[in-house]
Amino acid sequence: MKEIKTRIPVYDLEGKVVENFQLDKELFDGVINKTLLYEVNKMYEASKRQGNASSKTRSEVKGGGSKPWRQKGTGRARVGSSRNPVWRHGGSAFGPRPRDYSYTVPKKAVRKALLSSLNARLTEDMIKAILKIDVKEIKTREFKKILDNLKLGGKTLIVVNEPSREVRLASRNLEGVTLKESRNINARDVLLNEWLLIEKDALEKLTERLR
Repeated sequence: MKEIKTRIPVYDLEGKVVENFQLDKELFDGVINKTLLYEVNKMYEASKRQGNASSKTRSEVKGGGSKPWRQKGTGRARVGSSRNPVWRHGGSAFGPRPRDYSYTVPKKAVRKALLSSLNARLTEDMIKAILKIDVKEIKTREFKKILDNLKLGGKTLIVVNEPSREVRLASRNLEGVTLKESRNINARDVLLNEWLLIEKDALEKLTERLR
C-alpha cells in the first residue's frame, strides 16, 4: 500500500500555498475497500434506473374477447382467446413490468465507501485543498482562471461548504466540472471525477461527518 501524506497544502485563488492542513490519521490511512466501493456504487446506479419498461399481458391486449372457434367438434385444440401468449399478436407471458430497482445499504457502509473513495484519490495525489472559492463576477472565465492557477485538468469535483450564488452560476457552464456541498457528496461523486478540489472549511466538515 502506498504511503499517503498526513498533511496536504492549502492553496489560495492564485495557486500559492498559504498553509498546510493536518488530516485525521485514523480516517485517512490509505485503506481502500474495493468490494464495498463496488457494492455502494451499484446501489447508486440502481437508484437511477427508471424501471418503466412494460409489456402487455393477455388481458391488456386489445381483442380476443371471444373464442376463435367452438370448444368441441373441430378437431383442433381448444383455445379460449386469440390473445394468449402462444398466439401471434398475443400478450406476453413473462415480459417486463414497471418496478422500482432502488435499494439501500447500511449508512455505515455508505460512510466507509466515501472514506475509501477519498483515500483512493489521496493515494493518487488527486486531492487539492483551497482556502476559499470566490469570484468577483459571475463569469465562467473567472472561475476557469482559478482552476488554471491550481493546474486542474479533466473531470473535477469541487466541494464547498455553502456555495455563493456567484460561484454556482460561474461554474455551471464549465464542462467536466461538478460543484457540490460537502454534506451531499458520496463515493460515486468522488470516483466519477479525476480531481477533487475542496475548501478548507468543507474538508473540516467532511472529516466530522466521517468520524
